[in-house]
Amino acid sequence: MIDPTRPQLFGAHYSVYVRIARLALLEKGIAHDTHEVDIFAAGGPPADYMRLNPFARIPTLVHGDFALYETTAITRYVDEAFAGARLQPTDAMARARMNQIISIADNYLYRPLVWGIYVARDEAAKNNVALDQAPFDAAVATSRLALAALAGLCDGGEWLSGPALSLADLHVAPMIAYGCLTAEGLALLREQPRLVRWWERMNARPSMAATRYQAEGKAP
Repeated sequence: MIDPTRPQLFGAHYSVYVRIARLALLEKGIAHDTHEVDIFAAGGPPADYMRLNPFARIPTLVHGDFALYETTAITRYVDEAFAGARLQPTDAMARARMNQIISIADNYLYRPLVWGIYVARDEAAKNNVALDQAPFDAAVATSRLALAALAGLCDGGEWLSGPALSLADLHVAPMIAYGCLTAEGLALLREQPRLVRWWERMNARPSMAATRYQAEGKAP
């Protein structure tokens, strides 16, 4: 039975964006429940989930009578509605930088790194077929550009948008985790020493350990 006092997160364990939301909940120390929704299942998501999210995307957060979809809306709500460590800078410039990093990740890193490199490499191996090299090479190039841009925005501190962990770190990390499961993604990360140091800190956090993808741990 669902406890209406606890946030309920709906989504799939393999999803980058569900992991982002889970990281925010865990970093805030919020007790919550998760419900598996596989958007790639035959027939799509169940009808009761479609009533929560008409776009058949994940994640969706339900808190009492309040239902919310879109990952950045969820993570900001989690940060602002609950006590715990603040995940957004109070300074306007630092907060703008955090939002810029999140936008770069969404628009220029997620699709090429996760789908263009990791999924392409994984599907080729599973089906014992050759990579479609041209789009794969394009994904590598775009991922390189995005990672270089992120590294260039780092001010040398421990975290991506300032001295404290923020939603920017939680947004980028699940994408990097998939990239590091491929030789190409790992090589791209290693081109950016600032990001390597950040990744070592980020990947060691208990919230990351608690949300590992099933695929993690496999050496590229």
